[in-house]
Amino acid sequence: MGKPAVAVLAAGLGARFGGDKLEAICAGKPLGRWAIEAVEAAGLGPRIMVTGPAGASFAEGWTTLVNPQPEAGLGSSLALAADWARGEDSLLVLLADMPLVTPAYLRELAASPAPAATRYPEGHAGVPALLDRKLIEMAGKLSGDRGAGPLLRGATLLDPPPGMLRDVDTGEDLAEVQRVLAANRPPPSASRPPPP
Repeated sequence: MGKPAVAVLAAGLGARFGGDKLEAICAGKPLGRWAIEAVEAAGLGPRIMVTGPAGASFAEGWTTLVNPQPEAGLGSSLALAADWARGEDSLLVLLADMPLVTPAYLRELAASPAPAATRYPEGHAGVPALLDRKLIEMAGKLSGDRGAGPLLRGATLLDPPPGMLRDVDTGEDLAEVQRVLAANRPPPSASRPPPP
């Protein structure tokens, strides 16, 4: 089986954040850019991003699908992604407001037998998740604010790296993930060759 198709869901209204959170700068780049760079670094594709009507400035090089009614909820964005992926063997779904998702974890999930999902602290299944053909068909019928969670009962659960599941809903969340990203960055001297 080949690599899964990938959909990054980025059509949320960011109401708790007070506006378009995915365009907010997080550790030097738009918040939404972190998730798509993780997908790119993982070498996965074909891939799309589902955005709201305003689009996403950080989706350069990606095919985008516009959710004309993002207020209809996460299910409507997942349904658009599933319609795009119809006929694929599997679809990896993740959210654009989770900047701590790692390429290594995405590769591990993509290599798992579908359906597979991320184990959350409470024990339930969530995203990032890998849908099989049957679940892609079911996801195409979703609406409202329920995402993939109800579809993932019985999926193989993978344990994510510690701290990876942090999503950004508020300004405080943004400040916290910026601290984590800054702490994980190598110092500038580590990437420079020694002077001659």
